[in-house]
Amino acid sequence: MVLKLTFVGFKLNHVLMTKPRIALAVGIICISIFPILVKLNLTPGLISAFYRMAIASVFIVPYVLITKQFKVTSKKAVLFSIICGVVFGLDVGVWNIAIQQSTATQATLLTNLSPVWVGVGAFLFLKDKPKQNFWMGTVVAIIGMVLLVGFDLFLNFDFNLAFIFGVLSGMLYAVYMLLSKNILEDMEVMTFMTISLVSSTIALGALSYAFNEPFTGFSEAGWLVLVVQGIVCQLLAWLLISYATKHMRATRVSVSLLGQAVLASILAWWLLDEQVSLQMVIGGIVLLFGIRLTFYEKPMLKPKV
Repeated sequence: MVLKLTFVGFKLNHVLMTKPRIALAVGIICISIFPILVKLNLTPGLISAFYRMAIASVFIVPYVLITKQFKVTSKKAVLFSIICGVVFGLDVGVWNIAIQQSTATQATLLTNLSPVWVGVGAFLFLKDKPKQNFWMGTVVAIIGMVLLVGFDLFLNFDFNLAFIFGVLSGMLYAVYMLLSKNILEDMEVMTFMTISLVSSTIALGALSYAFNEPFTGFSEAGWLVLVVQGIVCQLLAWLLISYATKHMRATRVSVSLLGQAVLASILAWWLLDEQVSLQMVIGGIVLLFGIRLTFYEKPMLKPKV
């Protein structure tokens, strides 16, 4: 079984070596189905996040060991990879809860505010500060968020758990991106993914145990969904996206990833019969457009001479 998995992994990697755009497209499709699976509510949100990481770890650990792709460069890189794994695990956990407490559409769009939080983090902690376009895009994205969730929520400060967790998920993912960007300069993708996945699994397992989450007793459909999440939505999706990131411009990949929010919303409307109002559609479009502006490189407002 392990030898067969190794062979399949080698063939997949060989095919994608010359097709990064296809890898990115397939990766986006893989992560787009995740909110739909979580919204089925076949397992609790936190335990769903644990099994997503655990199942992916079961496959990637023997693969990197057999193919000798696990290469540690420094203790510092390992430490930060572990921190990344814990942060990413928490991100998926709170995102799952946000999806189950609201809608797949709202939770997915709110967590896609992560590029905005990345820019804020870069402004506060990095030398390479965001430029004019970033702040313009941020304002537009926030307007889109207000339209998406409704004016009453902000006028009455009625922020429910789903809204808070949706925004928190984007913030946690932003921290993950800022940390992983530096780590991947010194560490191979497969080594980083292995360490982060294992640390995510341990952190989420401990958290699930502390909150008395059930580790067993799910239906056959529930177990099937967990396996699909682990193999397709985590392992396959992020291997493909990481590969595409390595061979394409990071800004192009980031903008392309916004497509998963749109695709997830369409799938939620089609498969889950989620109600999508015209205001939500407009808000989602404005939000995504605002995030797109943050990646636009040429200044949109030229200074007066």
